[in-house]
Amino acid sequence: MDLSRRIIRSTIDWSGVNLLLADYLAGRFTYRSREEWCSRIVSGEITLNGKIVSPDTVLALHDQIEYRPQDIPEPPADLDYKIVFEDEELLIINKPGNLCMHPAGPFFKHTLWHLLCTKYGNIHFINRLDRETSGLLMAAKDPKTAKTFAKCVSVKRYQVIVHGDFPQEVTAEGFLVDANSVVHKKRKFVFEMPPAPPFESAKTVFRKISAANGLSLVEATLFTGRMHQIRATLSSLGYPVAGDKLYGLDETFYLKQRTGELSDIDRKTLLVPRQALHSAELEFTHPRTGEKLSFSSELPAELQKLLTFGE
Repeated sequence: MDLSRRIIRSTIDWSGVNLLLADYLAGRFTYRSREEWCSRIVSGEITLNGKIVSPDTVLALHDQIEYRPQDIPEPPADLDYKIVFEDEELLIINKPGNLCMHPAGPFFKHTLWHLLCTKYGNIHFINRLDRETSGLLMAAKDPKTAKTFAKCVSVKRYQVIVHGDFPQEVTAEGFLVDANSVVHKKRKFVFEMPPAPPFESAKTVFRKISAANGLSLVEATLFTGRMHQIRATLSSLGYPVAGDKLYGLDETFYLKQRTGELSDIDRKTLLVPRQALHSAELEFTHPRTGEKLSFSSELPAELQKLLTFGE
């Protein structure tokens, strides 16, 4: 494990299938143009499945891209994470809302992975949160423990602030499918099984906690763990998440953010600089001790202000 040099690895999922390698990189990592990515591919700085290939190579499911960059400036991030529990096998971490978990794009040392590995040695995340999602997550100190603990989590609850007056309770059991968006990774939720793949089953139970200022604070309990499950489901139900550039009021905010073109009016519309999603509760039985453990994390102050400002 080399903590001094970044190695960016990416596995192609359904959203990247049949894209050209250069197009995939230019769309996902917008800090370089397509021409610049082509140059990096040709130079051998980027490999596909361990080999130097053409920029116009067509990607297939589960292809492995590896990038060893030399000169990416690292943006600032909120590095103030908290350890709320630790034993010889496990860490429970409270992550701030502007911190990547893994090295990706321009982020390497400004990631939770790098911070934890520097202190604890090689760690293995058991669950994952998006960069802009705050709250509780689990990490193990060895891969065997990570696999064991992944089967032991019984409750994952989030708190999320959405636009609109949310119903008292909604059980969203259905499927996540391609949203046919200009953003390739965007998904949408449907209740009926689609006629053909790709799709994934998803179940989330939502319960309204409170409402104010045209917004609702909603509790989301996960029964499956799919990419963008909460955000995509809420957007499809008609209650987009406040501050969400991709699944919020206007998906062009996502593209503008990546090119540095968000205006002051855009930021005002978003209400908060990051998506208003927080991992609030984790419950599980410790597989070694048999102890039932429960952890909670209060909704951060910058999100609480959305519901109190103007009251």
